[in-house]
Amino acid sequence: MRVLVLNSGSSSIKYKLFDIVENKEKILDKGAVERIGEKIPDHRSAVNIISKKMDNQIEAVGHRIVHGGDKFSESVLIDDEVVKAIEHFSSLAPLHNPPSLLTLSESRRLLSNIPHVAVFDTAFYQTLPEYAYLYAIPYEFYERYRVRRYGFHGTSHRYVASEAARILKKGIDKLKIITCHLGNGCSITAVKHGKAVDTSMGFTPLEGLVMGSRSGDLDPAIIPFIMEKEKIDVNRVIDLLNKESGLLGISKISNDVREIVKKSKLNDKKAKLALDVFLYRIKKYIGAYASIMDGVDAVVFTGGIGENQPDLVRRVLKDTMLKDIKVLIIPTDEELMIARDTYRIIRKKRL
Repeated sequence: MRVLVLNSGSSSIKYKLFDIVENKEKILDKGAVERIGEKIPDHRSAVNIISKKMDNQIEAVGHRIVHGGDKFSESVLIDDEVVKAIEHFSSLAPLHNPPSLLTLSESRRLLSNIPHVAVFDTAFYQTLPEYAYLYAIPYEFYERYRVRRYGFHGTSHRYVASEAARILKKGIDKLKIITCHLGNGCSITAVKHGKAVDTSMGFTPLEGLVMGSRSGDLDPAIIPFIMEKEKIDVNRVIDLLNKESGLLGISKISNDVREIVKKSKLNDKKAKLALDVFLYRIKKYIGAYASIMDGVDAVVFTGGIGENQPDLVRRVLKDTMLKDIKVLIIPTDEELMIARDTYRIIRKKRL
């Protein structure tokens, strides 16, 4: 089966075309259409470019959808009801779900004779226990507005956890794994016996670790304090926490850890401090997740930082109680996971 995977961002669509026959997977083509809204008019135009390039090779399409709320606990075949649900949760992911919907809508129009599957980043976290996903605010805010921990990067965490089990030659249902997705956006997930039991990102991707330009965890009272002192509104302060904080905010250099590492080697104090804060938060979460799972068999690092900064990985694990456990660096492949889900769902439907 030839499966096209579409991964939509606000200004680009990444794609991969897979040929899947049972357990054999081959990449036939991959690429990206970028500068949507500038060089390319819109997401619909981008989908047209990709579909023409495929030359009628496609038998199914898998779509990465960031937010499925608490409605979807697994990947699903797309119909009009699924589209309505994705639209409903767009208010919780305004930068991600709307472009995905445009891509999905146009690809379903152009390729109406083949099935489409939605793979949700949030689905992996529907196994979190209630005490892990609820916030200690009045319960009616959960009942009215579904304010809870949703978690993100779920497709990546699910992929590297399954790869870790394969590498360790053990069933994932027997393992306790901590997966660390470290890039410009960062998150950590506790995976116990194949199921996510906690994760660092929350209601939005702003919570948790220090990231490239996101603050991660902070005292919520800081928000009105900054608003009053700086005479700014809530939109400005949220923008500040998402785009001007994290590694960028502390270092005043860049949101790119590579630049900060270079400066730290030249004894730049703020670069060193930014890395110290970044690594401390990772270490703190790993320790917490080892505790809630009553031990850990392996810690996995992935993402741009996790895969390419081994010195930082060593610093995370230095002087911890986890120094004797298995540490794996596994390149993530969200597109392959999406292709596998698409293949599995469509094959099952045909049987």
